[in-house]
Amino acid sequence: MDVKVKFLGGAGTVTGSRFLLEAGGFKVLVDCGLFQGLKDYRLRNWDSFPTDPAEVDMVLLTHAHIDHSGYLPKFVKEGFKGQIICTEPTLELVKILLLDAGKLQEEEAKFAAKKGYSKHTKPLPLFSQEDAEKVFPLLQAISFEEEVKLNDYISLLAYNAGHILGASILKLKIKGEHQEKKLIFSGDLGRYHDPILNPPANIPFGDVVFVESTYGDRTNESENLDKELAKLIRTTYQNGGVSLIPSFAVGRTQMILFYLHRLQEKGLIPDIPIYVDSPMAIDVTGLYKNFPHYHHLGPSLEDQESNPFLHKNLHYYRDQEASMSLNHIRGDAIIISASGMATGGRILHHLYHRLPNENDSVIFVGYQPEGTRGRKILDGEKVCRIYGIDVPVKAGIHFIDGLSAHADQTELVRWCENFISKPKFTFLVHGEKQASEKLAGILKDKLGWNAICPHYLESFELFTGI
Repeated sequence: MDVKVKFLGGAGTVTGSRFLLEAGGFKVLVDCGLFQGLKDYRLRNWDSFPTDPAEVDMVLLTHAHIDHSGYLPKFVKEGFKGQIICTEPTLELVKILLLDAGKLQEEEAKFAAKKGYSKHTKPLPLFSQEDAEKVFPLLQAISFEEEVKLNDYISLLAYNAGHILGASILKLKIKGEHQEKKLIFSGDLGRYHDPILNPPANIPFGDVVFVESTYGDRTNESENLDKELAKLIRTTYQNGGVSLIPSFAVGRTQMILFYLHRLQEKGLIPDIPIYVDSPMAIDVTGLYKNFPHYHHLGPSLEDQESNPFLHKNLHYYRDQEASMSLNHIRGDAIIISASGMATGGRILHHLYHRLPNENDSVIFVGYQPEGTRGRKILDGEKVCRIYGIDVPVKAGIHFIDGLSAHADQTELVRWCENFISKPKFTFLVHGEKQASEKLAGILKDKLGWNAICPHYLESFELFTGI
């Protein structure tokens, strides 16, 4: 049996993770993500899929983030009919995220038509909410460390990856006539000292390893990040402004709420209202109580005083009217809204109103890929284009590295060091070119690994005649 892989995304970029594995004629797509960021990447979402979706037998998801799952509605629309396998929390999160993404696609198409800034006479969404719903019957849940047979010669095991609720490291065991080979897909690895999630599982053996490399070129200090966050909020409060936190609804928002609750309890930040303005974040936060075995908050969620997701200063805003009312707040508040990269969602109208105000602060807490509005703001652009209007950037702009849900360079190397034997191939994926190449160099020099940075649409023969 021959085994090969083709990189349909997540190669040279942190978005659009899609890895097509073919073993003995059986085709498995690991992750089915949407491209985000630079326009050239986003345009790939509109292209025909590089292989016929109807010929793909199965999709395996490492986790629910849109850059790993967001292409599913279009993939199904184009003819895919197989199972989509993921962990139990991922299944529930995917439903929430895809419906929200479909809604945003529809709204953006309508807005573009109304404002006339699309090149198309009738702008259409990439996919609709109805398209998203057609994915749901294909979803099938598995548990961590539960071996599942995909066919007569391939089995799957999922292990905890940290990162977000339900995120998994996937191990595929392929049994040929002569040998058995193990393929490891790291997915997105979390941090080793996350306040909510368990650390990534150690995997001792892998013949081929796919490792994310988002922060392959840097370390993110996480020891004093709560003090750094507290200082920024206190300063903004003293200036009479509002702290605006663009945050991913899945994972990051819950971590921010954990820290803000703890900081207020300790008196390190003022006792002011915290507004979570994201319907999706509200739905996601509720899942933490449904899946207690996937995190270590445990009893904290049972007691209102200790529950970081339910206390007197915390206000969840679900409807649009409530969201718009936050524009009138002049100070003494913290607003958390999605999307975390400021590419869409309610955060846009908050930025539209807050960026021109020098008393307000915008605090980014997650990775900002090339081409995103968040990256442009962080890079110091003095004008931000929102809703087709140039908005002056006068607010304080800040970034806290340690709040990222991604393992940094030190943690990525630590995870790789747990392998007892050298893999035949190690592919550095889900990272910008510089980050992937830096980590590849470290793995070559320190561990003697055959570390490769694949290119978009590049194929590799992994094994022949196993």
